[in-house]
Amino acid sequence: MSLKIEFVERAAKGESVGALCREFSVSRQTGHKWIKRFKEQGYAGLDEQSRRPKSVPLATAEDLVIATLQAREAHPRWGPIKLQQLLRRRFADQTPGTRSIARILKRANKVRERRKRAPVSVIEHAPSVPAHLPNDVWTIDFKGWWRTTNGDRCEPLTVRDAASRFVLAIEVGSTTAQHVSEVLEPLFKRHGLPKAIQCDNGPPFISVQARAGLSSLSASWIAMGIRVVRSRPGCPQDNGAHERMHADVRADVQARPAATREQQQRELDRWRVEFNQVRPHQALGGKTPGEVYKVTERRRPPTKPFVYPPHLHVRRATSGGNVRFRNDDCFIGQPFRGLRIGLEVVDAMHVRAWLHEIDLGLVDTLPIVDDACFALPLPSRKPRPSKKPSPTRRPRTAPAQNSPSLACAVTSSTNNDQESLK
Repeated sequence: MSLKIEFVERAAKGESVGALCREFSVSRQTGHKWIKRFKEQGYAGLDEQSRRPKSVPLATAEDLVIATLQAREAHPRWGPIKLQQLLRRRFADQTPGTRSIARILKRANKVRERRKRAPVSVIEHAPSVPAHLPNDVWTIDFKGWWRTTNGDRCEPLTVRDAASRFVLAIEVGSTTAQHVSEVLEPLFKRHGLPKAIQCDNGPPFISVQARAGLSSLSASWIAMGIRVVRSRPGCPQDNGAHERMHADVRADVQARPAATREQQQRELDRWRVEFNQVRPHQALGGKTPGEVYKVTERRRPPTKPFVYPPHLHVRRATSGGNVRFRNDDCFIGQPFRGLRIGLEVVDAMHVRAWLHEIDLGLVDTLPIVDDACFALPLPSRKPRPSKKPSPTRRPRTAPAQNSPSLACAVTSSTNNDQESLK
């Protein structure tokens, strides 16, 4: 406070404001602010004032917050989008956005965190992939996307030989497994199959929720005899040389986007020719990748099926990802449909699945039992109780005429009547 008073008093006497600011180590803006407040409010204007902003853009009016929470209480399963549409009927243009509603719900502890599924397959150690000759290892990845001047999205797929640094392909397209297969098939025919392909830990190359982390794309590579090398999640340094090549694409091509995707693809083709045939590489002794990438033997896809050990039961996965074993459908996974799977019996209730040398884990199965055990028993039928015969009157029988006992009784009765008359 005393420094401010001395500053404004010396400035009022006519001293240079710039010199005073340098002496008191404050900016010119702060010095003029103190002088202005001193002229308007006197010494009271030099007191410290609140630095709280007059308006907070991210803050929402109290009635909107209360209405949002009341709507959430009435509809606990509705998300920000539905709540916004509901509130718009009441507040019209003053309705907060979906992100503001999401922040309100989160701040009021009205958001239930979803339980994240733990990945089935996890890579914990950095891969070790020696690449001494061309086609020993190919690296593959998607370059980070950018937009052309007309708004089209470009996210090229890049394929590179690790030993020679030769860029085999850089193609703009989608990020689906079908597009990757369409790019790789001509490369396999022209250059042969690599011994291994190194990729990152995301789709469409890897599916962390599937067995062994394989997707339909990487499972097809293994079926062709190609080893799949996975990088660790969130560790681009595991494929550092490929990322370094992406940095060159960013500086040479992405920095000057073309008008359309077609023109951008032509620019990428020109860049690939220059990178492979013109630019010398220090790691290659000043040679270009085109001078080093010389393939003497082209590996072709196998014509004969993979031979599993004799103790394994070989089954082909159906279109639904099941294999038939012990009269039961065992689910292996969608990525393995149409592939030959080896089943190793572990015990009466489990088998271990194999895709070539890749362990796919245990699969539950039924034990070997008689099929009659699975037949549903017929319900036992209780015998119907028999009806009791209704009681009938005993029929009266007429007395026999020649019965001697009856004749004696009649004669005795007649004699007694005659004696009573006398």
